Amino acid sequence: MDQAKSRGPYAKTAARRAEIVRAARDSFAEHGYAKASLRDIAERAGITHAGLLHHFHNKDELLAEVLADRDAEEWQQGLDTVERPDQLGPYLAGLVRHHQKAPELMRLWIELAAAASRPDHPAHGYFAERYDRSRAQFVDGFPDEAARSRLREGLSPESAAVLFQAVLNGLQLQWVLDQDLDIVGPVTDFARLLFDQDDTSDAG
Repeated sequence: MDQAKSRGPYAKTAARRAEIVRAARDSFAEHGYAKASLRDIAERAGITHAGLLHHFHNKDELLAEVLADRDAEEWQQGLDTVERPDQLGPYLAGLVRHHQKAPELMRLWIELAAAASRPDHPAHGYFAERYDRSRAQFVDGFPDEAARSRLREGLSPESAAVLFQAVLNGLQLQWVLDQDLDIVGPVTDFARLLFDQDDTSDAG
């Protein structure tokens, strides 16, 4: 009974934080990070400004949570969607199109990633851990020699993981600068370049 009671407030707090993060994502996308206010976010989440500050102390903390939440959603979606190398290109194309629907969030992510390159930046740890985790998860997708043989000859999973992040982020930066630029085609071309053509054509 006591354990059930203890889960109640925790679950309520987690649900409230999730509501605030969704509200913050919408506010950042609509107004941009600089113009989005904590009062607007609180209103969208249906709580008071003081109530929001009980869960998040400032916008920097909220932004980190918004980005982490989006990362978690997209990573789980990737796990659920991509089972074979030939499925990576279509998945990435869909991911890029989804990001293009919220260009302000894409721009914000790029700006924050660059700023966080400074070791003293509040988001430095988040981005360093994010890239490290992403590379490790990509490499973990090639656990044995048979899986590694799917990659183009001479390309290691470790190098492919670094290239994967560099190309995806670089293409999105180019699109933010020129939104008429096609980056969906290049990202799918890159996915094909990573893998042996005989393997990607195998639908079995």
